[in-house]
Amino acid sequence: MNDLRISLRLGWHVVVRNWMVYRKDFLANISPTLADPALMMAALGLGLSPYIGQINGLSYAQYLAPGMIATTALFTAFFECSYGFYVRLSFESVFKAMLTTPIGVREVVIGEFLWLFLRAALMALGVGLVLALMGLLPNPWALLLFPFLGGFLSLPCGAIGLIAASQVRNINQFQTVYSFLIAPIYFLSSVFFPLTNQPVLGVIVQFSPFYHGVRLLQISAWGTWNAGEILFHLGALLLFTLVLGAWAFRRIERKLTA
Repeated sequence: MNDLRISLRLGWHVVVRNWMVYRKDFLANISPTLADPALMMAALGLGLSPYIGQINGLSYAQYLAPGMIATTALFTAFFECSYGFYVRLSFESVFKAMLTTPIGVREVVIGEFLWLFLRAALMALGVGLVLALMGLLPNPWALLLFPFLGGFLSLPCGAIGLIAASQVRNINQFQTVYSFLIAPIYFLSSVFFPLTNQPVLGVIVQFSPFYHGVRLLQISAWGTWNAGEILFHLGALLLFTLVLGAWAFRRIERKLTA
């Protein structure tokens, strides 16, 4: 327990370091995160809603809304832990410097995940507020859950980014990971259309942590509470977090100590 407390304290220094760098271009950093979902909602949600009609009693814009929060968590996590981590590792030698201090590999990974959780939680809250102002949340109380769900969803998605960062030989290879892994789970995980009439796809997406995060956000945003379904998706997301997190730690440990 004492070791964990020390690791958390040292990991917090990684969080503070990332925040100090992030805040230098704060407006530039948060602009895409907030503007992209708002523009997506304007273009697809509000633009297409009159032509699509209702889905399960919801307008298409209301159907899309929780998926935008999940999308924010996914992209924040992947880009922070893939491109961002790779730049800190290969071009800035940040971790090499950290490892000359009491901060070890475990504290680096803990700090990166803590930073990611906090950042994704705040981004989820920000996007949720924008959606609430647009009147697209049937259950406005879901705003209280969005930070936790956004932060929780970012952990397995960030682990995928860290695993990718440990595997690529140059920064351009992240494009392959995005094209063949991140983009498919983004477009096919119930963000843009329900999977009730897609039995094969409905089974495949069960192996994606992003899908379970999308469903939890949809349930909370729409107020369609179902205890069994909530426990199932929370359990699946926790399992993905533990497995992918452990895998990411092993890969980053080898990378930093090689």
